[in-house]
Amino acid sequence: MIPMNSLRLTSFISTGYRISRRPIPQPSSRRYSLSQAVQLQLPSISPSSKLQASVLPAQFVCPCVPPPRLSLCLTMASSPEKKQKTTTTAASASSLLRFYRTPAFTAHANRTLLAFLRAQVGPDSGLQVEELQTEYCFYVETKADAGALSAADQETLHWLLSETFEPQQTRADESFLASKQDAAEWLVEVGPRMNFSTAWSSNAVAICQACGISAIKRIERATRYLVRYSATKPEAVETLKGALLRHECDRMTQQVYEKPLTSFWHGKTVQPVRKVPIMERGLDALKEINEEIGLGFDDWDLQYYLTLFKEKLRRDPTDVECFDMGQSNSEHSRHWFFGGKIVVDGQEMPQTLFQMVKDTLTETAKQNSVIAFHDNSSVIKGANIVTLGPVSPGEPSAVQERSLESHLLLTAETHNFPSGVAPFPGAETGTGGRIRDVQATGRGANVVAGVSAYCVGNLNLEGYKLPWEDEKLEYPSNLAHPRDILVQASNGASDYGNKFGEPVVTGFARSFGMVLPTGERREFIKPIMFSAGLGQLDGRHCTKGDPEIKMWVVKVGGPCYRIGMGGGAASSRIQDAKTAELDFNAVQRGDAEMECKLNKVIRACCDLGEQNPIVSIHDQGAGGNGNVLKEIVEVPHSKPGDANRGGARYEVRSILVGDDTLSVLEIWGAEYQENDALLLRPEHVELFHKICTRENCPYALLGQVTGDGHVVLHDSKDDSTPF
Repeated sequence: MIPMNSLRLTSFISTGYRISRRPIPQPSSRRYSLSQAVQLQLPSISPSSKLQASVLPAQFVCPCVPPPRLSLCLTMASSPEKKQKTTTTAASASSLLRFYRTPAFTAHANRTLLAFLRAQVGPDSGLQVEELQTEYCFYVETKADAGALSAADQETLHWLLSETFEPQQTRADESFLASKQDAAEWLVEVGPRMNFSTAWSSNAVAICQACGISAIKRIERATRYLVRYSATKPEAVETLKGALLRHECDRMTQQVYEKPLTSFWHGKTVQPVRKVPIMERGLDALKEINEEIGLGFDDWDLQYYLTLFKEKLRRDPTDVECFDMGQSNSEHSRHWFFGGKIVVDGQEMPQTLFQMVKDTLTETAKQNSVIAFHDNSSVIKGANIVTLGPVSPGEPSAVQERSLESHLLLTAETHNFPSGVAPFPGAETGTGGRIRDVQATGRGANVVAGVSAYCVGNLNLEGYKLPWEDEKLEYPSNLAHPRDILVQASNGASDYGNKFGEPVVTGFARSFGMVLPTGERREFIKPIMFSAGLGQLDGRHCTKGDPEIKMWVVKVGGPCYRIGMGGGAASSRIQDAKTAELDFNAVQRGDAEMECKLNKVIRACCDLGEQNPIVSIHDQGAGGNGNVLKEIVEVPHSKPGDANRGGARYEVRSILVGDDTLSVLEIWGAEYQENDALLLRPEHVELFHKICTRENCPYALLGQVTGDGHVVLHDSKDDSTPF
């Protein structure tokens, strides 16, 4: 049960989907019985549907009594017919409401950022950073047909946005960052890109709806920085500005607001699907698209695809198809290097690298192995155990003892390339992707604990010089410094695990770099970010089912964003300065709260035991939809002429998107996180819908298995077939 003050957006936003409340007592009382509580469940599929209620017996002490207005809001939320007329404000429904709250950071975080800025400009730069002030600006957009918020709704919204013990530090319309006359200062505002709604906004809107404010469509939070300084060299000011923006603005998901927003309108248009003119221009056209969007094709790839389309298919490919081939056939996805023949000094080796690895599974070890080398994790035999489980999985219920065969699961992967380019989000999504590997084992598995480890180059710590370190050695400009990687990657992995609810139980860190007497440099220049996970697998769910004709292909989890474009190809090619922007665009961004909702859906399905509706499940990773939606409908060992060769026909407009400017290429290829694909039989769709609604987890039915062996992507917007 969540403390009463944790409903605030400031502290509740990361705790999940379910809000618990009770009638408001007299101000003098601070102890309440939860037998009076009402548990509100927020459905995500149809937010306007009627809220359900259940009684939870318990007892706890509440540290803060919210205003009586909240009790009224909750009554309104569950009983729309009882709403009374209230006086409305003069705010226009077409413009954004603004609320300001100061400070944005804790005192410690503010001091840390101030020290960073001072270190960046340096004592000899001709500039001294004197003061740093911060505040949040909350932009609130209402629905077009909702009209202005009532005064009472604005009062509740103010309460939600304010800190528990500092309500006076939040106010509407007027900033707290006042300029001083004759002061050298710089005010900058950094916020989410206007073309997509953030995960923070989705959770915030759900909380507002639970409090009866149904008119709100979107809430975004921007951070405003006021830096005061004294400067004798004007060029030093630009150094200061660049340092702050590099540190505080993620250029993939954020932007600088030149002035306070009045609308979220972005003015961007959707890029159409285009043909690559191979039939007319041949190899040159393929080389051009290869360089433009970073497909990672080598000379052999270029010649192969030229022959495929020009001589066999006799048509021009779309950019969607080219991008898909770049991801699906990359080393990251296909492992053609590890699985290919190795020739050393003109002599073919007797084993491939993969065969060497697989030989470690001895005949004796196979007797204790359940899954090895063919699923998202490895599993060894466990035991029959007695554990607790819900009486009615997927809905509020008591728990009871139950016996089941539970196997031990372990998965491990590296997230090296993203963690080198952008350490915090790279390691964060490395943890998230590995968690989904656990979830997507067999027909669904339970997450238990994690392992994190890091290998980086020389740290060159100030005041701690080591004999083998050489500060003159250069590092790639597109990779972070080893010292920053070690700190920020660790922070990212732990941050994701904390928000999701997975403990990191062990790990290691190594730093090494040396120039050998021969002149050869040995160093972890491209870092290693290693993530492993422990899990449990029900013995009844060890084997994925094959796709059958008419089965539904379902995507469950967060919506599509323009993030993680081309990560499969990017991690498989050599990094250099020319590809720095493509490399940065290939790093994913994580949303641990959505992963937690997704995990609850999978766990509820697994708790159903024999009635588990999941036939097969795969997590989305490199290549995005282009990989996972082909993988999920593959029938192993099928041959031409078979009645069921897998395949499916998908509708691209059925894919949930969080950004209305996404092109078909981006929808198909973006590696947005917190998403799984699974197969459902038609008779289980209603049950799955019920579970997702309870857990507030989005899902979409994309298409059905056709059995013809083809994967087709249709676009109902123009009745075209981009893939």
